[in-house]
Amino acid sequence: PRSVPLVSPQVGSYRDISRESLSLFRLLEPQIEILVLGTGDRVERLHPAVLKQMRECGIAVEVQDTPNACATFNFLTSEKRVAAAGLIPP
Repeated sequence: PRSVPLVSPQVGSYRDISRESLSLFRLLEPQIEILVLGTGDRVERLHPAVLKQMRECGIAVEVQDTPNACATFNFLTSEKRVAAAGLIPP
């Protein structure tokens, strides 16, 4: 059985995105192929270690501004891709 991770519900800005705040996405079944992150009004750079850890789990990460992240998520799901989104309001 998997242990339940600590999940930070307080992600108010891209600076709050961490390995811990993304841990829930690694537990989803079926496993997601791609995680689309919307970082608000503009695209922000995430710490490389966070992106690397998700890739090592077999999850691609796409970082965009939130309006484009919503559109990308909708497109991916319309194509029957197994995707999830984490969105920070603009």
